[in-house]
Amino acid sequence: MNEILQHIPLSDVLLLLLAYLLGSIPFSLVVAYAAGAGDIRKQGSGNPGATNVARIAGKKAGVLAFLLDAGKGVLAVVLANRYGSAPPVALLAGGAAVIGHIFPVWLRFRGGKGVASTFAVLATLEYRVALVAMAIWLIIFMVGRISSLAAIFTMIATPGVALSFADKKGYALVYLTLFLAGLIILRHRENIRRLLAGEEKRLQ
Repeated sequence: MNEILQHIPLSDVLLLLLAYLLGSIPFSLVVAYAAGAGDIRKQGSGNPGATNVARIAGKKAGVLAFLLDAGKGVLAVVLANRYGSAPPVALLAGGAAVIGHIFPVWLRFRGGKGVASTFAVLATLEYRVALVAMAIWLIIFMVGRISSLAAIFTMIATPGVALSFADKKGYALVYLTLFLAGLIILRHRENIRRLLAGEEKRLQ
């Protein structure tokens, strides 16, 4: 292990740390406060994410929160692409940004579900995968009007979508989507319970 760590440039380690810290910025919480909605962690679903912002503070605030949460994922990958020592650093930075969003140090590691950040990371790494994933999300959401249901089914499908676009050099993206899908579905376990009980609220 020490030999492996010795071959990782310090600059790459710092990039991954920066990606995590970027992902940790609680933009949804900031947007909700700015919109006068207060602490969304004590309202609605209690989740500090864009969907709960839309539910509590309105659709415009929800869209802004989504874009800001997406933007930090994009920035993490762009910085890693520019300053990283090798292409895999960008993949790892994207994963670190999503982990930061889900487990933010600023909020005692209790963050959002990571869907917006994941879409943004995928769009920056391989736009075709992101487009198909977002299309799946939109179709399911338009039919059911339940954000969590759309997110869960999209995450289940995304590794397969990534695999369909992968070549011999592209399987790292498949591994990343598998990891993120598992993490996001795990974060939706309470939503899954409510869905099975028929208690999950629809967005109007």
